[in-house]
Amino acid sequence: MRMLISAGYLLLAVPLGFSQTGVPAGPEMPKDPRALLQMTEPMYDFSNAELKPWHLKATYQVYDEKSGTSEQGTFEYWWAGPEAYRSTWTRGEATHSNWHTAGGKGARQDTGEPLRYFEHKLENALLSPMPKEADLDPNKSKFERQMVNFGTTKIPCVMVSPLMYFQGKVTAVPLGLFPTYCFDPNQPVLLVSYSLGGVTTAFTKVSKVQNHYLAREVTFFSGKQKLFTASVDSITGLSATDPALVPPASIPVSEGKPVDVAGGVAEGMVVKKEIPRYPLDAKEQRVSGTVVLEAVIGTDGSIYDLRVVSAPWPSLAGSALWAVSHWQYRPYLLNGVPVEVRTTVNVVFSLGG
Repeated sequence: MRMLISAGYLLLAVPLGFSQTGVPAGPEMPKDPRALLQMTEPMYDFSNAELKPWHLKATYQVYDEKSGTSEQGTFEYWWAGPEAYRSTWTRGEATHSNWHTAGGKGARQDTGEPLRYFEHKLENALLSPMPKEADLDPNKSKFERQMVNFGTTKIPCVMVSPLMYFQGKVTAVPLGLFPTYCFDPNQPVLLVSYSLGGVTTAFTKVSKVQNHYLAREVTFFSGKQKLFTASVDSITGLSATDPALVPPASIPVSEGKPVDVAGGVAEGMVVKKEIPRYPLDAKEQRVSGTVVLEAVIGTDGSIYDLRVVSAPWPSLAGSALWAVSHWQYRPYLLNGVPVEVRTTVNVVFSLGG
């Protein structure tokens, strides 16, 4: 997947055809980029304790970039509260279920081949596509807003980049190098997001569900190549005591969040590395240093979430993100069971190395 390099390129890569269902006009859109993200995030927060129990079912297609073929699967989500929810993916003979229960505990059941990258990303794309409030700390992040051509209109896009000591020396960072969110110009509805490795996510057929926005169709692209599509088939009410929310007694209950693992320990688990390229602009400016990343590694050893903690130069951060996103790890075992882990990754750029 190619890194995104310009706003024009980014938006040309997204097919048009945005539509909304049952979304009335919202409040006036703020000009301040951070305020725009803060206005929008609660509208996409399906972990809100005030929501009534509900069940979602979606059908998805995973596309093979080389052969052009696809496989179909289903994704289901049951929610009865912040400490009672479940996600299940089914594709062919493979089934993966995650339960979250009281006290922050959880359970996991896997059969067949591991989840693929975009299957894993689907849950967030549907139910929490916006950055969280913790990611909007102005002491840690910088927010840049641009109006960008989208078909025949202009839409506001906001890029969230980490604060780095290069700022003040660099006049501009290409839109899309860091997570970028683009909205309907008249209401806080997310149309498109751009993320790690050149992936574009399009959100269409947006509707209101319990006063929150839900895209009933989500598509992941690389350039104009369709990688993954999902369509929500149904959203129904749910009993808070539905048996689907209770993991089978035979499955051990563990911590329901990623296990924190020291960077040195995780480094010894790497089985496949992509070496980052030293960007030409950083070489010309004689910039070196360490890019620090935070990564979430799945039970299959793949990286499912990656963000910049600190970096000396924007293109160094971009190069590190792209390379590390392709790394493969040996699954981390806790009591003999693979678990998700959160760790840090240091990527060193040395002019003399």
